[in-house]
Amino acid sequence: MQKNKILSARLFFVAAFFTLLSLHHLAYLFTALIALWIVSFPKIVPLTIRVIRSILIFNLGVSLGYAAMALWRHEAPWEYLFYINLKVYLLTYFVFWFFTHYSIVQIVGFSKDLSYLTTIALSQIFSYKKSFEELRLAYLSRGWRLKDKNPAFIARAFEFFLEKSFYDANERTLAMKARGFFRD
Repeated sequence: MQKNKILSARLFFVAAFFTLLSLHHLAYLFTALIALWIVSFPKIVPLTIRVIRSILIFNLGVSLGYAAMALWRHEAPWEYLFYINLKVYLLTYFVFWFFTHYSIVQIVGFSKDLSYLTTIALSQIFSYKKSFEELRLAYLSRGWRLKDKNPAFIARAFEFFLEKSFYDANERTLAMKARGFFRD
């Protein structure tokens, strides 16, 4: 029964994701978004906050760049910018909503390698998140406010994450080689 549920969830995710990806009219996108909001009703606000926080910087950069190029060419970019940002929001919202109901590790469990890579990625994400939170608390415990932006502390934190990423990448590569991911 559990295997059938996971298989159905996998098929639903792939079908729904590609269906949403294939929508090209604003009316269809809005309809899909409203349907998704209805399905996720009690969690609309928290999911929306998570989605906006995760896509804001990238989408803002891409949108500003596209708008600047379009305006330089004397074209109106607004309709396309609205369309593409709505589509990114919808797809991201769907993915976040879906994975509040199912474990990503279970969904990719059909492949031993994909399951292993997902577990590695998730462990690294949680490790970095924990380190970031500890550094943030250390910063606050010194009586500094986050808006003070102590340059020495920030430089050391950046250096810490850079060293950590190099070390972790080396360790992950060795672990993956030991499991046969690379055939040199």
